[in-house]
Amino acid sequence: MIQAFSNFLCYSVFGLNPASKFGETVNYFIYDTVKIYLLIIAVIAVISFIRTFLPPHKIKETLSKQRFGIGNLSASILGAVTPFCSCSSIPIFIGFLKAEVPLGIAFSFIITSPLVNEVVFVLMGSTFGWTIALLYAIAGITLGVIAGLILGKMKLEKEIILKFDDNSGKKLDPEYLPKSFEGKIQYSLSESFSTLKKLWFVIALGVAIGAAIHGYVPADFFKEYLNINSLLAVPLATLAGIPIYAGCSALVPVVFSLTAQGIPLGTALAFMMAIAGLSLPEAIMLKKVMSIKLLAIFFGTVAVGIILIGYLFNFISA
Repeated sequence: MIQAFSNFLCYSVFGLNPASKFGETVNYFIYDTVKIYLLIIAVIAVISFIRTFLPPHKIKETLSKQRFGIGNLSASILGAVTPFCSCSSIPIFIGFLKAEVPLGIAFSFIITSPLVNEVVFVLMGSTFGWTIALLYAIAGITLGVIAGLILGKMKLEKEIILKFDDNSGKKLDPEYLPKSFEGKIQYSLSESFSTLKKLWFVIALGVAIGAAIHGYVPADFFKEYLNINSLLAVPLATLAGIPIYAGCSALVPVVFSLTAQGIPLGTALAFMMAIAGLSLPEAIMLKKVMSIKLLAIFFGTVAVGIILIGYLFNFISA
């Protein structure tokens, strides 16, 4: 429905040419912006409604007691089965923070979600074989768990700059939560639109940059720079992928074309994972949620993990 609305607006109302790069870019911008706005409204409303029955500090206490990374593993598996790109994962990440889910567990979700999903798994299996697909899924989930555990241990909660007080300015405390069903619905919708009000502009800006990259910078733009047979190939591939914006499911054929040209599998995968999990639009949106310090730590931790996975797959496929 969102795609149909975007097509109607672009090509029927605005009269843009669907075959032109500009028409494709505007279509992509409208589609992704509307999708993320609706996700924020829906996710925050549902989580806020649940929170009226189960206060956030109870959720935090329960998840904080989970040992051996079980909470991080659960969040990573949830991320793996949800078909979201990096920007579409942000509303759920914000919802986790709003529900006072421990920061490390929330990070496990947002790390794994854009990297692994059922579509990517099937495409990887049909393209590279099911053993590689399974190893890739395990690697992506493991990265989410380990990076989430590391970030959780660093006690960086104070670096979250998006405030989650309710509209009255009171802290989210059980005594302020509505008791009637109608009150709970009103509270949930109020919270969702309040959150959207804080984020709508930076979301639109991030998606606009992503749409421009998607429309005007082809995913194979950096191919010639990846064909380097040295230890620096994987880190360079990771850095080269960050400015590009696309989902993993759209990038699996690109990885195949790269490997067909002789680029090692791990180097190509590092390129794909950096595009999917460390995109520039994602960074712009997250800057509204967290400090530059936490954003740098988050991106740095994930980048190191992607580089290690790249080296691992190069070793396996050698």
